[in-house]
Amino acid sequence: MSIRQLSIFVENTPGQFARATSVLEQAKVSIRGFALSDTGQFGIARLVVDNPDLAAEALSAAGYTVKFTEVLCVELIDHPGELNRVANILQKADVNIEYAYSMMGTFVVCKVYDLEAAKKRLDGHPVRLVSQDDIMAFSVDEVGE
Repeated sequence: MSIRQLSIFVENTPGQFARATSVLEQAKVSIRGFALSDTGQFGIARLVVDNPDLAAEALSAAGYTVKFTEVLCVELIDHPGELNRVANILQKADVNIEYAYSMMGTFVVCKVYDLEAAKKRLDGHPVRLVSQDDIMAFSVDEVGE
């Protein structure tokens, strides 16, 4: 079993990723997971969405080049060593993990150029910044509550 991931190139400048996510919002497509990779002047946005065909159609109409990739999506138990267990199963089958990203709940990790400026800009907005203590205390059992 696999899922379809969309990949698009986005210019590595402020607002370009927001433009792509706006296209998906307007198309009523929900992003379930994503990763951004920096490749210099451009980035690669890898997206897992609820409706890949509709997302590709909307993004293509907005001028993006869309590529589909079949990927594995593995649900891990929230237990120490679980990722290692799965990685070892694949390694023993001589399968290389080329890249991976997490789709844990709605926590989103963003690497930004100016961390302090980003924190100041988000202050006063209805955005909850997650601390390392929050990560340590997170429990899968709390998600449904």
